[in-house]
Amino acid sequence: MQVEGSAAIQTASAETPFGTIHYRVSNGSGTVTPAVVFVHGLVVAGTYMLPTAKQLTPFCRVYVPDLPGYGKSYKPDKILNLSELADVLAEWLSVVKLKKAHLVGNSFGCQIIAEFASRHADRVERLVLQGPTVDPEARSLSKQFIRLLLNSPREKHSMGMIMLRDYRAAGLRRIIGTIKLSLRGRIEDKLPLIKAPTLVVRGEKDPVVPQKWAETVAALLPCGKLCVIPGAGHTINYSEPEKFAAVILPFLGLQ
Repeated sequence: MQVEGSAAIQTASAETPFGTIHYRVSNGSGTVTPAVVFVHGLVVAGTYMLPTAKQLTPFCRVYVPDLPGYGKSYKPDKILNLSELADVLAEWLSVVKLKKAHLVGNSFGCQIIAEFASRHADRVERLVLQGPTVDPEARSLSKQFIRLLLNSPREKHSMGMIMLRDYRAAGLRRIIGTIKLSLRGRIEDKLPLIKAPTLVVRGEKDPVVPQKWAETVAALLPCGKLCVIPGAGHTINYSEPEKFAAVILPFLGLQ
């Protein structure tokens, strides 16, 4: 494992049996356990999770990995499915010596950590599903595209530059394959299997995750709770990090 930098959050890399995983890790509060791992969404890598991760650094150790195929991590020829992404995440946790962690996901990242929690329940303390996809009533490319367009005005302009860079790093084939993977994924089948306490967070103005779907997600979870952040869109972790942190810190028992 290699770590670079001396800021509150450093860049690092870890060699797994599958390839090199790039991630960010805070250099403080190392004795506070469990740590919090942020899992990014569709095609974008971990950079856009940093605003919220930085809010948590005074309270705990945070990790923000780029999953295989995305960002600066290794690019397998095969586009990994949800179970494979979950298993690689578990392997990475072992390499960085995390027996258990809180997991915070946005959008497609919620599908990944729901899969992870159903396959590796012993590695999970608590979960936060922020803007969980995909709403079964809009499980098509056209409907999702329209909802994302409606959400665009509610996001910071800088998010567009992050997406452009991360999409370029992933490549067209992986972009298309990941979108198909997301649309095929049925998070509603995994939610009842999750034993860990789980907080579902929705932005009040999020067209990607309507209120009805957010309520369904919370109801399907054996130990689920829904929180709605007023005025927020889909990517709360980037656009409203202070509000998001204020919600998740007490839920994770960090404040």
